[in-house]
Amino acid sequence: MTGEAVIASQGVCKNFGDKKVLRGVDLSIPRGSVVGLLGKNAAGKTTFIKCLLGLLKVHSGTLRVFGEDSWWLTAESKAQLGYVPQEVALYPWMRVEQILQYTAAFYPRWNWELAHRLVRQWELPPKDRVGPLSAGQLQKLALVLALGHKPELLVLDEPVASLDPVARRDFLRTLLEIAQSETRTILFSTHITSDLERVADRVAILRDGQIVFHDELDVLKESVKRLRITASRDLPAAFAVRGALRTEVAGPSALVAVSGVTGAMIDDLRTTWDATIDVEPLSLEDIFLEMHHG
Repeated sequence: MTGEAVIASQGVCKNFGDKKVLRGVDLSIPRGSVVGLLGKNAAGKTTFIKCLLGLLKVHSGTLRVFGEDSWWLTAESKAQLGYVPQEVALYPWMRVEQILQYTAAFYPRWNWELAHRLVRQWELPPKDRVGPLSAGQLQKLALVLALGHKPELLVLDEPVASLDPVARRDFLRTLLEIAQSETRTILFSTHITSDLERVADRVAILRDGQIVFHDELDVLKESVKRLRITASRDLPAAFAVRGALRTEVAGPSALVAVSGVTGAMIDDLRTTWDATIDVEPLSLEDIFLEMHHG
């Protein structure tokens, strides 16, 4: 992986009337990384994705893809993009094989070997019309269409929302295989933390229209811990720990979820309050819930 940023967002804001959806998004995604954009429903994930693809225009800030302004992407850059929207809309009268041929005609680098392999693997019926396909089949077909031209940047908006758990696991495993086989950058939005843990090497958390965390997944897990504190005396109601995401105090005991835990911090708490402290690791789901507490 090189340090080159495929996506570079600085202070990006987007409003819909009086509603501020993006409130200064800062995000730099290096080439070759698989980034999970994690956030609650209506957090602004889809809006950000549409802005970076040039489907929506930002109100302020800069958003660049392959070094170009996202609103003015050249044809060459657009040809390097693959996109699967949350709601897949394809020509219902076409058959699966026809829509593959139709899409392939737009791309000189279309990879028929990959497209047909995925159609077989995901048991898509080539001769069936697109209209009657299930939501899950449509999502798989949309991914085949997005991957067929071997894009350098693959953008997926809630890519497995319509799949059952078994199909979702298979989909994500294939996605990871594809990501590892070539230097392809993948950004996928989700609110399902278990999916992100399976395939992403980096995580960006979008909350209230801003990126509140972006780094390697392991860095996040190492940074956020839950502290169980038992002091020798009652703790004050205003008991506070630097970087606390949530604090519960009951007499001499406290339960604190902390971002940016360090050994020095724990030693200081132990000395100041004459306390025993148990440090508990958290799953990504626990971290996400703590970050969105209240």
